[in-house]
Parts: sequence; C-alpha cells; structure tokens
Amino acid sequence: MRVSLRVSCWLPAAFTVIITITGWAGGLCASEYGETQDFKWPAAQTAGFFCAGANVVMELDFGKLDGLIPAVIQDHATGRVLMVGFMNEEAFRLTVQTGFATFFSRSRNKLWLKGESSGHRLVVKKIQTDCDADCVLVEVEALGPGVCHEGYQSCFFRTLDNGSWAVTEARQYDPKEVYGGK
Repeated sequence: MRVSLRVSCWLPAAFTVIITITGWAGGLCASEYGETQDFKWPAAQTAGFFCAGANVVMELDFGKLDGLIPAVIQDHATGRVLMVGFMNEEAFRLTVQTGFATFFSRSRNKLWLKGESSGHRLVVKKIQTDCDADCVLVEVEALGPGVCHEGYQSCFFRTLDNGSWAVTEARQYDPKEVYGGK
C-alpha cells in the first residue's frame, strides 16, 4: 500500500515542528516552546514519523565513531531486532524528516535509503537514544517480506548452537529476484 501525506505549518523560523502520525488520531504539532495543536487526518493518510521545519535539534554524539552512530532497528509491533546500521548527521536528519530509515553505508561511503533498490522500506514509528546519546533505537514498520539482503525477515537469522552458527529461520524472499545477481 502506498501512502502519501502533505503537511503544511506556517510558523516563525525559530519553531521546530514535530508531527507524529499514529492510527486514527492523526498527530501532534508541537513547538519548542511547548505550544501544541492537534491535527487529525483520515486513517488512509497515516504513516510513520515526520519532522517538518528547517531545524532539527539532534543533540546526539556523532564524535565517538568518526561521525557515525549505531542505529538499532526494531520491529514496532513485535519488538524483534531487524538490523543494525549506522547513521551520520545527514542520515539521521533525513530519517526524521522523511519518516523512512536512512543510513550511511561505510562500505560504499554514501547515504542509502533502506529499500531504495528492494522496495523494502522501513517506516519510522519511534526514535529513542541511549543514556550517552551516541546510539539510537528506531522502531519501524517494515514494508516488504524481509529486511535482510540475504532474504530473511531479520539480519539476525543465525543462532550460536554448540559452538557453530546455525540458520534458525526460513528465508522470506529470494534475494536474486529482488537485487539481481549481486
């Protein structure tokens, strides 16, 4: 299912607007000064986590890992860890602004939107940071049968069993069909 949403808020430049879309209730528009205004949209238009406005206050420590922070990706409905990626400041900003998980690829040295080639996007539902503000936990709704590029629902499909790694779940899709001969 494809979902689109256009959000317009006219506020002074000093305001940061955060809109969280959830279920039937729509979302909440809040300024950094605590003023709030409820917005309601039909359920057909709800999707993910969005932040509108030019300034996103991140307050995250990108300095410990050469400008990157680990991003633990967790299924919003089940709590299962789906993958771990890395974000630089731009990837985090794009994740917040678009509502889709964006990462920094260390091997390709560039930004990548999860699902840009497979279509298996991650719709952001909630973002939290740890006590040191140097790691984020991103709760998502996965669009597609799996998150792992090897065809599994989660990148954590192997379990240590008697000193060796065993595949402990079934493949959800054929990666050759999705990614070609990569």
